Amino acid sequence: MPTRLLLISDTHVPLRARRLPDQVWRAVDEADIVLHAGDWVDIALYDDLAARARRLVGVYGNNDGPPLRAVLPEINRVTIEGIRFAMVHETGAAAGREKRMDAAFTDTDVLVFGHSHIPWDTVTAGGLRLLNPGSPTDRRRQPKHTYLTAVADAGRLAEVTLVAVERE
Repeated sequence: MPTRLLLISDTHVPLRARRLPDQVWRAVDEADIVLHAGDWVDIALYDDLAARARRLVGVYGNNDGPPLRAVLPEINRVTIEGIRFAMVHETGAAAGREKRMDAAFTDTDVLVFGHSHIPWDTVTAGGLRLLNPGSPTDRRRQPKHTYLTAVADAGRLAEVTLVAVERE
């Protein structure tokens, strides 16, 4: 059965934004599973997402303190519709990322990561798909705030879409 995914990262609530944009909350409501790749900043956002999402999978980031690290792992692995996902906040420099992640995540089909706030969608020489949703609240040098949606279905990841967050 197709599973609708929402991939977000680097929300930085309440430091970079007071709250998640309404558009992101609507995407949470539409998703079967929300994957958050770290830098939540405040446990309150984790609690809010956990209460509202049908299913929440996450990791902590470099800006997440003890309360978040107490409930989230550094690396999380989950199989969705036969697709082996791993999630980690940081993957290091863009140069050489594919080779390093191929070596580090040999038993993975899709690696979701964050940290840079820069959207990323590539497939490594070893067949590992690397996805970074950017940030829905802190675009840094990017033209828009972003997140990713996708559909996992029978071992295949489809409809991977980078979504721009409209200003409220």
